[in-house]
Amino acid sequence: MGNVVDEQREVKRSRYAVAAVFAVHGAVTGSFATRVPWIQDHAGVSAGQLGIALAFPALGASVAMLLAGSITHRFGARNALRGLIALWTMSLVLPSLAPDLLTLCLALFTYGATAGMADVAMNALGVEVENRLGRSIMSGLHGMWSAGALIGSAAGTLAAHLGSDARLHHVLAAAVLTAVGVASCQWVLDLQPAEDEEPPPRFALPPRSALLIGAIGFCAVFAEGASLDWSAVYLREQLETSAGLAAACTTGFTLTMAVARLAGDRVVDRFGAVRTVRASGVFAVLGGLLIVVADHPAVAMSGFALMGLGIAVVVPLCFAAAGRSGSNPSLAIAGVATITYTSGLVAPSAIGMLAQATSLMVSFCLVTALSCGLVAFAGVLRPGERTRIGRPDTVVADRRP
Repeated sequence: MGNVVDEQREVKRSRYAVAAVFAVHGAVTGSFATRVPWIQDHAGVSAGQLGIALAFPALGASVAMLLAGSITHRFGARNALRGLIALWTMSLVLPSLAPDLLTLCLALFTYGATAGMADVAMNALGVEVENRLGRSIMSGLHGMWSAGALIGSAAGTLAAHLGSDARLHHVLAAAVLTAVGVASCQWVLDLQPAEDEEPPPRFALPPRSALLIGAIGFCAVFAEGASLDWSAVYLREQLETSAGLAAACTTGFTLTMAVARLAGDRVVDRFGAVRTVRASGVFAVLGGLLIVVADHPAVAMSGFALMGLGIAVVVPLCFAAAGRSGSNPSLAIAGVATITYTSGLVAPSAIGMLAQATSLMVSFCLVTALSCGLVAFAGVLRPGERTRIGRPDTVVADRRP
């Protein structure tokens, strides 16, 4: 009985530790995003050159993500996450040091590579904790990421308002976030490979199940990227609103996603991943329709809020399903993460090119159409429900290697 109680305590402690790591990961992203204008000026690059440079984080992540599984196998889950989150937080400093386009691209490639590997490692641990608890926690973990991003953004906005040097700001932020991230890793599950377990290949194509799950994530992240980057522009150009109201729309979208993720686990526990994603898809489609037909800012803002509500829990559930879809969770999670990162890279430029050829309204017709995919293909998440969510008696299951 004592061993069961100790394990329960260990798993619960690990849940909070992984949540802290998610928040740290998000805070790095928020800290970087707010200082991009300073970095652009310091590197002396044009808007077009900056656009090229900003493609390198996703490129670095896509290349490096599949390495996370072999790193975890070699060093163990706890040590791997500790090292990868430290590399990620410290890489925050690199872009602000870049004096020109070439070094900025290299810095952002490194920044993205460390982000991607840490992303896979922390999601794999999150799925393991969820399995042992027997209830959904992935939505809440991603909600903590969103909360961390908001905190990082707020601190970065204050630093920018005070006119501080981004190099100093990022050195201080990296020091704090590295300390918090490394300390939090002390309490995550110390998973080790079995003695007879074969190491995963350094590079391998993700399993077919991960590709199907990733397709759902692609639809959700496309809508997220389009809304984040183009919602303010949509209100300003299509509906001729003020800059302040347009910016408020983007903030409202972000807050809606964060709140929905933090509250999403209870919905998943009650209705399951498939029905939750189908219902989420309906909200996203309704939001897209409101955006497309809007002739008043309030209607469009309501549409973006519904869009945020509809896509908020989809990606966390995709990671959870990928982690249970085969014998190599890290490889499956890396495959889903690569597809979603690619979607986030493609979405803003695709929306812009389509808008230039037609209009922003037509662009968001595409977003609405992709949102229909959430309703149509939610069934691919069913293998992720192999572990019954919401059953307290599954807490004591010992899944240690």
